[in-house]
Amino acid sequence: MNTVQPLGYLPDERPPFWKLLLYALQQIVVMFPATILVALITGFHLSTTIFASGLATLCFILITGRKIPLYFGSSFSYLSAIIGMTGGVEFGQLLPDAVISEVQFGIMASGLVSILAGVIVRLFGRKAIEKVLPATVTGPIAMSIGLTLAANALGDAAPVQGGTGIAATDWVWLVSLVTLLATILFSVYLKGIWGQLPLLLGPIVGCIVAAILLLATGESMFRTLPEAANSGFSIIPGVLTLPHITLPKVSWPAVAAIMPIAIATIPESTAHVFQLDIYVNNLARRKGKPDYDIGNRLGQNLIGDGIGDIVAGLVGGPAGTNYGENISAMAITRVFSVPVLIAAAIIAMIISCFTPLVNVIYAIPQAVIGGIEIYLFGAIAAQGIAIMIEKKADMFSAKNIAVIAVIMIIGIGGQYKFGGTIPFLGLDVPCIAGAAIVGILLNLLLSIGEKKKEAAEAEKAE
Repeated sequence: MNTVQPLGYLPDERPPFWKLLLYALQQIVVMFPATILVALITGFHLSTTIFASGLATLCFILITGRKIPLYFGSSFSYLSAIIGMTGGVEFGQLLPDAVISEVQFGIMASGLVSILAGVIVRLFGRKAIEKVLPATVTGPIAMSIGLTLAANALGDAAPVQGGTGIAATDWVWLVSLVTLLATILFSVYLKGIWGQLPLLLGPIVGCIVAAILLLATGESMFRTLPEAANSGFSIIPGVLTLPHITLPKVSWPAVAAIMPIAIATIPESTAHVFQLDIYVNNLARRKGKPDYDIGNRLGQNLIGDGIGDIVAGLVGGPAGTNYGENISAMAITRVFSVPVLIAAAIIAMIISCFTPLVNVIYAIPQAVIGGIEIYLFGAIAAQGIAIMIEKKADMFSAKNIAVIAVIMIIGIGGQYKFGGTIPFLGLDVPCIAGAAIVGILLNLLLSIGEKKKEAAEAEKAE
């Protein structure tokens, strides 16, 4: 008897329990590196950060009526603002609780910006927002996000320059390339359940290669979590530790430093929603089902984003956003099930309380992470192209070419010339934020008189 291989899972579909757990673990593997990296760079508690990402995801899903399959993780957009305010810490060290409390207040205030934007979208509708954020803006923003992360991916996949031991040798390239190739082959050639787990199976193959090298050379690529990066209420020392919760403290300087960054994350979040809309609807058509209206839920998404920031800030986690990495994972595997993301959020919260589990996931070699990042970050950029194709953007229009060109150069050039923050009129502007703002303004400027021009051309044609 022939069995039909599953095409994938739509947002309202629930996989069998054992499959659901595997898909959820895959989502955790995808989101974990970036989310914990933000904590290690900024000085937030690691277990609290993981717990906050899971809790914020659950709140986001509930607020959006279980209709939008997105995972909420720590955002890199806020790094410069937080480091500028706190003075920064050494990698893996912790900020004092009093400082974290002030930052929390700024993060919660930033959530109000997203909520306000969501309310505006709900009042004026999707068409209004698409005038401000057409495919020729959201597409190149998505592409820039993926391409600005290219250096991170290759840096993680390469030997450590100036390092010692096996992590500084060409064996690192072997592990990263095996991970990448295995992930791609699994996603292309495996069928059924296994074909929907490439981002879990690929890293497992990479870890096996790293383990073989450990046995052969006696040197390890597996990482050890810095002790200073984590603390909390210990119930069973070394095993069960509750996340370290701090309460927000009113700080208007924190609001001034952090709150404006939320404006820059709105185009990014919008691009994510439109990406999902395209891929989910494509799967729905293949399964003979009507289109889903995720694109029309942009207002709900922004409100959910704001609630996520408020929740994360309330318990002591960094500011966040919905994750392009997780969207890439869903696009690659065609598993858009909301129950899977609920399970991932719950599992993340459980992991945050068990020190050995945090250590195991953190121990994944950097080369393995780099291998899957090459695929994931490239997929984010590819989704930007898909947005413009789906929306039939006119690539011969001088206006569209100008908007796309400016966004791409500011976004990507800002990353590779200035390290991600562009010095402009005494301000340090995050490159993606700057690209989005300039792109939006340029598109609006070039749209002046566009309707009259189109009407005149139509009259001539008649």
